[in-house]
Amino acid sequence: MTRRLISSGSTFEERIGYSRAVVDGEWVFVSGTTGFDYAAMTISDDLLVQAEQCLRNIEAALRSAGASLADVVRVTYILPRAADFEPCWPVLRRFFGEIRPAATMISAGLADPRMKIEIEVTARRRTTSA
Repeated sequence: MTRRLISSGSTFEERIGYSRAVVDGEWVFVSGTTGFDYAAMTISDDLLVQAEQCLRNIEAALRSAGASLADVVRVTYILPRAADFEPCWPVLRRFFGEIRPAATMISAGLADPRMKIEIEVTARRRTTSA
């Protein structure tokens, strides 16, 4: 089994010392991912736009790992304000409604006050040909 590191191109990864995702055999571990548009290094003020961007960023990392959202078995949502979680449900349901991974929501401070949600996933690839 080989371990492969995946980067999104975010400057945070190099500055802090982590990978967007780590592929270890059939498992893919995607780091906590925020709503930054990594190409422009911008982030919306809108919670729902951030939630959608988080999931697009996660999709890109999974694709790079030879996986997809359908392979996600666990998701953790982290929001500074617990009351902001319910408004996100329609966005989350659009991405995970059919997949229904095990899930946890935690209310905690995030690294940057502009961040309103962070999402972390674990996936198990259905094939090991990535």
